[in-house]
Amino acid sequence: MTVATGIGSWPGDDATDYAEAVRVVLGEVPDLPYLPELPGRGAAAGMVGRTLATIADLGFDLQPAGWRLTDTSGVDHRRARSLLAQDLDALEEQAQDLRGTFKVQLTGPWTLAAAVEKPRGDKVLADHGARRELAQALAEGVAAHLADVRRRVGAERIVVQVDEPALPAVLNGQISTASGFGKHRSVHPPEASQALERVLAAAGEEPWVHACAAGVPWPLLRAAGARGLSGDLSLLDADDLDAFAEALEAGERVALGVVSSTEPDTPATEKALTERVVRVLDVLGLDPDAVSERLVITPTCGLAGATPAWARRATELCRAVARELTTSPGSESPRR
Repeated sequence: MTVATGIGSWPGDDATDYAEAVRVVLGEVPDLPYLPELPGRGAAAGMVGRTLATIADLGFDLQPAGWRLTDTSGVDHRRARSLLAQDLDALEEQAQDLRGTFKVQLTGPWTLAAAVEKPRGDKVLADHGARRELAQALAEGVAAHLADVRRRVGAERIVVQVDEPALPAVLNGQISTASGFGKHRSVHPPEASQALERVLAAAGEEPWVHACAAGVPWPLLRAAGARGLSGDLSLLDADDLDAFAEALEAGERVALGVVSSTEPDTPATEKALTERVVRVLDVLGLDPDAVSERLVITPTCGLAGATPAWARRATELCRAVARELTTSPGSESPRR
């Protein structure tokens, strides 16, 4: 059965909004619900701050330029930990009957290295030892977070989605230095793979990698241990689609971002979105019946920039498309 889920982020900026986000997610994507993120609450709740909250062995604080490594945790790092704990409490309250599969999201080692500064400035990305240390601490944080979620919910399986939107820029030497006048050196694929392997190995039996960016090295991610690939369908070129097809044929999960993450002037219909997925599968020579169980439908990226109404509608559309692909997977004009 094809299922629907979300990328992670959701609109809202307070505890009431968070409780509502959990309620909607549990209700609208029951086959693969996920832990919502509300970056509208500030940097401590954003994708980087939320991930740093899971890291116990390193300290961080928030500067005007962004997050920075420190000897001890600053007030914003402590706030990030507090918010994550509160969010897990809210999930636990509403997810007493949760079974099946549940998903959580964390930022990957290379996007973190491109976002976090060293104690004396410039990115962790600039220092081979610092980026190795950060990846190791992240792997330990992922394992601890996974264990905490397992204690709180009754899901039989927890999927950890590792977000790596900056990975293509890291590999291509496109991350700006602190001065803004230069670029950091590119990271070679073997080193990139090694850090990813460490983190993905800590992420349980079915780690995913998500990136709503162009030029993502999907084969490298699979080789590093990703057992699920998640991307914006509109950004995938022929080589990317071939990598996704190989993953499906190997029995791995593929999450296709097909519903706009912000409300378009003319939203696509359920039928049009379904037919688009069917056409892609046809071009790839894939039997929809054979891959339906491993296919996931998502928005193109996170929903933090959407209105609450569109976030709900986008989620409903994802579920509707997944249902259509399940009920008539091989049809050129799926049953309505």
